Amino acid sequence: MRIIERKPYIERLVRLCGTPDIKIITGMRRSGKSELVRMYIRMLKKEDANVIYIDFGDLRYEDLKTYRALYDYVEAQYKENCENILVVDEVQLCEKFELAINSLHNSHKYDIYITGSNAFLLSSDLSTLFTGRYLEIPVFPFSFEEFCRYFEIDGLSDNALDDYVVRGGLSGSYVYKTEEDRVEYIKDVYDTIIKRDLVDKYRVNEVSLFDTLAEFLMDNVSNLTSANKISSILKQNNVETNHVTIGNYLKYLCNAFMFYKVKRYDIRGKKYLETSDKYYLGDLGLRYAILGARNMDYGRAYENIVAIELLRRGYSVYVGKLYEKEIDFVVMKQSQKIYIQVSDDISNSTTLERELAPLKSIRDSYPKILLANTKHRAYDIDGIQVQDISRWLLGANGVSDGE
Repeated sequence: MRIIERKPYIERLVRLCGTPDIKIITGMRRSGKSELVRMYIRMLKKEDANVIYIDFGDLRYEDLKTYRALYDYVEAQYKENCENILVVDEVQLCEKFELAINSLHNSHKYDIYITGSNAFLLSSDLSTLFTGRYLEIPVFPFSFEEFCRYFEIDGLSDNALDDYVVRGGLSGSYVYKTEEDRVEYIKDVYDTIIKRDLVDKYRVNEVSLFDTLAEFLMDNVSNLTSANKISSILKQNNVETNHVTIGNYLKYLCNAFMFYKVKRYDIRGKKYLETSDKYYLGDLGLRYAILGARNMDYGRAYENIVAIELLRRGYSVYVGKLYEKEIDFVVMKQSQKIYIQVSDDISNSTTLERELAPLKSIRDSYPKILLANTKHRAYDIDGIQVQDISRWLLGANGVSDGE
């Protein structure tokens, strides 16, 4: 398997090196957390630091799988008069690991980084596990730019983006030579998230319903929905459930980074709306592997890819509402605010006007962008930037197209 540098993540880890927080690397199963840690360690070892690395997925560390053994081992590896960096991978395999990690952190002697299974390091659990300051570093599956670098392809070629829609960013699937084996790998990742991680952790009794909900969300990416609406639709299809159960299951799927919930934002009233949300799939490769090509809507698929890319770039992401119009994304970062509309094909003038209309109705002066398959460099229509979606996805860590 080829290894490519995941520069934005490495750069962030470097910036955080030496800070007093426990750095917790989170993300969907098989999104590359462990390989990222190993890449970072190789870099640290060149800096003359004392790196204490423990991988509980490796039998060499079998004897450390109690919190006391872990604590004693780390203390024995400590060196005076240098920077001591502790990296623990698959930390959940150590019994009561949080006791050891919290005690080591409280000693103020170690710069601590940990990763683990999402069943044990869910975002919602971190504040109860760790008593000291912690910082969550979300890791996503390969971006379109990383996908192109891995396969050494031109991201502006005709089929590159559509290939990414189907194959997704779970790079472990890239090593398989046949489509059948690649899909089987992704199905196994899906089954592990659903059945081993979430069903076991939350003691889900209605596994079939849980599976049905996940498939429903994959089939409806980029559509507004709610627990009440999903419950009603499933009941119409003779699936017995209620909005409370669906609401809990939605939360579980988001906790495991399989889906990301994006709330609505009233642009005129400048407030967040509670009625309906959108759920974006963490990696579209899962959708194709589980559902096949049924109901493939590339416009909605592109919107999903843009949503995840915006999260990857560190933006707070919302679905915009202005009167009866919907703006795909209102994104914010510090003092920045940007409005983004996503479309598949705007070559037809009627479609172009329909996509521009919501952006034109916004009266403030924040940037407005329409992303579509233009195959051209960026241009301007009435103050709205029209950008080719592939160029934008290949761009740097901003919202420009990187030209």
